Order: sequence, then C-alpha cells, then structure tokens
Amino acid sequence: MILKGYERLELSTQALISEAFNRNIEVNILDWDDNFIRLKKGNKTEYVKQATRTSADTYIAPLIMENKEVTKIVLRENGINVPQGITVQSVSDATKDFNRFFGKNIVVKPKSTNFGKGVIILKDVQSQESYENAVDHALHYDTSVLIEEFIPGKEYRFLVIGDEVAAILHRVPANVIGDGIHTIEELVAEKNKDPLRGKGYVTPLEKIILGDVEKDYLQIHGKTIHYIPQSGETVYLRENSNISTGGDSIDFTDDILDEYKGIAVQAAKAAGAKICGADIIIQDIKAIPNDQNHSIIELNFNPALHIHDFPYQGQNRQVEKKVLDLLGFTS
Repeated sequence: MILKGYERLELSTQALISEAFNRNIEVNILDWDDNFIRLKKGNKTEYVKQATRTSADTYIAPLIMENKEVTKIVLRENGINVPQGITVQSVSDATKDFNRFFGKNIVVKPKSTNFGKGVIILKDVQSQESYENAVDHALHYDTSVLIEEFIPGKEYRFLVIGDEVAAILHRVPANVIGDGIHTIEELVAEKNKDPLRGKGYVTPLEKIILGDVEKDYLQIHGKTIHYIPQSGETVYLRENSNISTGGDSIDFTDDILDEYKGIAVQAAKAAGAKICGADIIIQDIKAIPNDQNHSIIELNFNPALHIHDFPYQGQNRQVEKKVLDLLGFTS
C-alpha cells in the first residue's frame, strides 16, 4: 500500500509513481510538499501535481469546477440535473431569504471549496439562528455561499478519466457502531486505530475527528460524545460523507447503471474536464435516471485516486493506470 521511500507523498501520488515504475517511466520528484512530479519516457515528458492535475485538462476546466455556481450554470445548460438555490455574500443577505427555506431541507456550502470544507446540511429548517450560523460558518471559507435544496438519496463519487468512468464509490459519513459498553468517544478512538486511517491523505482513510461540527451534529440528535450506543447501533457523526472528514468508502463500480455513468461523463465534458470527480445523488441505483430521481451536486477538479484503490469495502480499481493511459504512457 505504501511505496517505500515515498511515504511523504499523498497516497494517490504514490500509486501513480508505483504504476509509472511498472511502465519503466522515469520519475522525478520536483516538490515533495506539493506532490509535484515529472514523468519521462523516451521523448515524452509530463508534469503532474497531486496525481490528477495534468496537462490533459485546460486551465479553465478546474476554474469552472472550483466555482460551484458556474458549475451549476454549465451543467443546467447542458440538460443535467442540479439543485436549485441561491448565492449570498453575507449573513444579512441570507436572512432576507430565510422564509424561502423555512421547513425545507437545505445544504449551505462555500462557493469555491473542495473536500467538503465548510459544508453544513440542515433538515426541516425551523431555526433562523441555525440557518444564519450555517451561512456564517461557510463564509469562513469563501466570500460567497450557496444555499441549495437538499436532494434526497445516496451520494456517489464517479471518477471520470478521459471518456469513461474509472470507478464509483458510495461514501458513508463518519460513524461508529455501538457495542453497548463504550462511549462514542471511545469507539472513535478504537476505530481510528485502524492502520488504514491517518492524516493528510497518506492513508486510504482519514482519522475521525471529534470537533465542533461532530459535537454539534450529535447534539442535534440528542447525543454527546459520552453517549453509549446500543450493540449494533450506528451513530453518524456528520451529515456530509467526505472521506477527508472520516467517512467510509464502499466500491459501487459494478453496481450502478451505465446510464448514470453516461451522465457523469457528459458532465465532465460540459465542464471541459478530462479528469474529475462527479458527485451524484441517486435515489435508486437500479432505476433509470429521470428529471426527478438524481442530481449532480458537485464536480471536483482534483479527485483523489487512492480512495478507489483502497476502499473501506470493495476491490482495488487501480485507477492510476487510467491516468497514465490518458497521458499517453502506454504500458
């Protein structure tokens, strides 16, 4: 799993380097802290940053995907389902539209962030204070915030490389399963002992942090970190399901209809992206997609590879091979 001598690099970059060695590609580490490498074979040279930032993508494609509002406009114009919502620049702006979202399920998120940073989901909005606090939290990460309808269903990460979906994951929010003996805090400590969990994307999964977001989420559900879950009881610690916040990854590559894979590829092409992570909410993965049963909530410009190679459950999809193929380094 870990490439000896390259432990300082993110696991996705390690995976790419390992496959490059298998193909007799010369690898130079240009910046260890930035995961910036150069690949050379014969007369061909490619520069790669963080495993998925490559020359295959134009400069503008990541900028489109980074800006969630622009992404929605581009996808909507291409007939792809996206959530309805508004953009605000201040808490006072958001307060003016509070009645619009009263009693609804919403997602509040910064306009231009990645890895789920600053995202808060509110169910059945009743409290103006909670609504304003969510907006204020998101404003710590960007000067503009999106307030969108919450789309019901399960979220799946589609990894698009070139003209195909290389892998699909369902990401389960950070959680623990009770044994009737230990507290949530103790169960988190035990789960974090798993060698697959670490910090800084050098392991397949990230350690679960019991911070303010997790504690607030537990409080909303009438629990604290000292609560002792019953045997077999699953307690979720966050609403968002990002691996970067301690979520679990389950491979679904072979389980989802090709029609949804086609939507992910279409979305990537609409943004002009050759490599991207399309996050799609799907109500039923066995149902043919229509205007009501799915929605793309984000396109990610620097998708992690390692989460598809080392899922919490499922098989290694070896997606780094697809990246090297895309760059023209045939095996």
